[in-house]
Amino acid sequence: MEVISAILHATLITTVNVEFIIGSLGNAFIAVVNIVDWVKRGKISSVDQILTALAISRTAFLFSLITTLFVAFLKPATMTIRTLLKMHTISWTVCNHFSIWFATCLSSFYFLKIANFTNSIFLTLKWKAKKVVSITLVVSLIILFINIIIINILIDGPKVNTPYRSSSNNTAEVYVLILLINTMFTFIPFTMTLITFLLLIFSLWRHLKNMQYNAKGFRDISTTAHVKSLQSVVTFLVLYTVFFMSLLL
Repeated sequence: MEVISAILHATLITTVNVEFIIGSLGNAFIAVVNIVDWVKRGKISSVDQILTALAISRTAFLFSLITTLFVAFLKPATMTIRTLLKMHTISWTVCNHFSIWFATCLSSFYFLKIANFTNSIFLTLKWKAKKVVSITLVVSLIILFINIIIINILIDGPKVNTPYRSSSNNTAEVYVLILLINTMFTFIPFTMTLITFLLLIFSLWRHLKNMQYNAKGFRDISTTAHVKSLQSVVTFLVLYTVFFMSLLL
């Protein structure tokens, strides 16, 4: 059992370190490029705004995650202190929340701008894509507020029965409950992203079929662009699904 535990421990540390390095460099690059371009041009598109916010929130999420894990591994006793437990948990929750919801806003924006449907409701939302994204962010803030209230109730509840320290078993039980609550709240943006991306994939696939039929089998530049867009959307959806399933596991 000790050997298995050591292997799992080493695997987790390695995975987190690789994720932290690659994720931080990639997201920092996206944020810096967009910010520099914003300063040079004096303006920034709606998509780049969402991408920049998403990159920053992802970077903050990775820093919060790795800080919490290293503190838990190097000084596990500190995680039983209520104040530190609340600080680590809320910081991780906030970073994770914005990371997921900005991804949801990005998927919704792409869906409204790229997809092609004749439904009157869709056409109305399409003309008001920026407003839809803004409303989505406001709703996400309300959900975050409720999430933090529930976390505070759990941490301040009987499981953590002293103002300063609680037993490691109680802390573990609280963490399990918090992860369960956070996963439930994550299910809302995940469902939205899943629906919008599936509809976007269907729209791109249908449009691609029409283009190939009209072109009589010859693929032009526009067709190639649609194929690449379809591949990118499918890849994003698969990775997003893997992330959500990892939370459940």
